[in-house]
Amino acid sequence: MKRILIIEDNKEITELERDYLEANDFEVDIAEDGVTGLEKALADEYNLILLDIMLPRMDGFQVCREIRAQKDVPILLVSAKREDIDKIRGLGLGADDYVAKPFYPAELVARVKAHISRYERLTSRAGVAPKDEDVLKVGELEIHLKKHRVFSQGKEAFLTNREFELLAFLAKHPGIVFSRERIFDRVWGLDAAGDTATVMVHINRIREKIEPDPTQPIYIETVWGAGYRFAEG
Repeated sequence: MKRILIIEDNKEITELERDYLEANDFEVDIAEDGVTGLEKALADEYNLILLDIMLPRMDGFQVCREIRAQKDVPILLVSAKREDIDKIRGLGLGADDYVAKPFYPAELVARVKAHISRYERLTSRAGVAPKDEDVLKVGELEIHLKKHRVFSQGKEAFLTNREFELLAFLAKHPGIVFSRERIFDRVWGLDAAGDTATVMVHINRIREKIEPDPTQPIYIETVWGAGYRFAEG
């Protein structure tokens, strides 16, 4: 049974999330403040974490930062804060997705299932010895598709599973421009409406890790008004 950790101080929302998740055969643990939530997240193993932003004792941004520093578990931010800056900040700290309150419980469950499924598919590929065709090379960048490793300028770049999947998707289609909506649909597998900031933040995080100069990217190019394009070899 898949395990979900809900870090949320609003009891009504917690009960709503728990009831729908349990009805879909998830095992649910609950923490009502940031400190307790962080302790649970680091001490135990979960398939996904639902994390509110406005929490007592420690806010969700800090909790997200601390979890991501030690674990690569999928994190979905759930918050009434609708400003783009909050979404971008949360995604920049390592969250995988952002769900605004109020939300449709069925949609939340669908997002949980989608993120867990993609995470498991990615992790199941790691550790497999690659053949030559499983390594993409562009300049001084190497992407080992089955080993789930990336090397830039001779040094390993440590990407989260979502970052790796996004980079691999673009690298497999060099020279093709993809809109943010198309990327979200292909990589996240969910309705892209209103979630283009997710793609932008993940692209920026990848650039920080693989580009010699992130301010002048040579591997992932921004095509203004259209989307992103990966460099041709």
